Amino acid sequence: MKTKYKILIHVAFWVYMFNQILLSVAMQSEKEYSPFGEITIYPVTSFITFYSFYFTYGLFFTKKKKIYPILLLVIVFSTLIPLRIGLEYLFWKYIGYNHMKGSHELIVNSVWWFSSLRLVIVYGIYALLIQLAIGWFDTQKLRTELMLEKQSGELALLRSQINPHFLFNTLNNIYSLVYKKSEDAPEAVMKMSAIMRYMLYDATTDNVLLEKEIEYLKSFIELEKLRLKHSDFVELNIMGNVEGRTIAPMLLIPFVENAFKHSNRNVSYPGIRINLSIGPQQILFEVTNHIRKNVTFTKDQVGGIGLNNIRRRLNLLYPGKHQLVIKSDEDQYLVKLTLST
Repeated sequence: MKTKYKILIHVAFWVYMFNQILLSVAMQSEKEYSPFGEITIYPVTSFITFYSFYFTYGLFFTKKKKIYPILLLVIVFSTLIPLRIGLEYLFWKYIGYNHMKGSHELIVNSVWWFSSLRLVIVYGIYALLIQLAIGWFDTQKLRTELMLEKQSGELALLRSQINPHFLFNTLNNIYSLVYKKSEDAPEAVMKMSAIMRYMLYDATTDNVLLEKEIEYLKSFIELEKLRLKHSDFVELNIMGNVEGRTIAPMLLIPFVENAFKHSNRNVSYPGIRINLSIGPQQILFEVTNHIRKNVTFTKDQVGGIGLNNIRRRLNLLYPGKHQLVIKSDEDQYLVKLTLST
């Protein structure tokens, strides 16, 4: 917790306590009662009591061996009672009696000792509660920072797993075209350049413009289509306004790559259908493909990096703001991702 907030908590506490003192003074009806001590020496001794406990409790958060804070706490507790009585006695003897009404004899009796004991316990509890509250807040803040740091590390790891995978797949595609001496090889290199530019520069940030993610999808799809006999095998539909919308980079591509990897090429077209719908509050992404009959495919693998990794990345990037539905039957495989924005 920042120092200014700690100071604010302490100021609020003493404003509250002084208000309680004034309220107690206002409720007194005795004619010989003088509020002089209530607003002078008692706040001073209470201040000393409170911070003696407060700083002693603070040692429990900093010292590994708790025996020293415990011993100091015992010493503080046993010292504060006679210290309070001594200060109050000197105050009343040399200053306070001049403001008292009537004649009073200054006697340190059992009532005085009991009252001091009660106040030491009360302010000790107040000091403990405030120290625990501040300590709890600092612990939660540290825990949050560590969690964010861990999540950042996990995201970096997941991203490092994704990038090489797509890079190798794309290089394999180009190699296949070059090996076949295809006229589409130069165009494939241009698409590869666009993909590399996105991966190296845009995809290193936490969020990218949705239109850039779409451009990346289109480049990837066009590169894959160069290997297909029929250009209408893939249907891509984009609906809604993409202007100004953002998304986590490379979030959609694993599902598209998965569709190409496991799609059945011997079906009625389109063999792969990709729908991206952008609404005011959410983004809906759907990928459907026909499954090859001779391939055993489980829902635990998506895009070569694992469905668990995809889910983990979604949980880190869109906690409570996404829904991933995957369905499959003998003929089709459907991925439906909904992102709340």
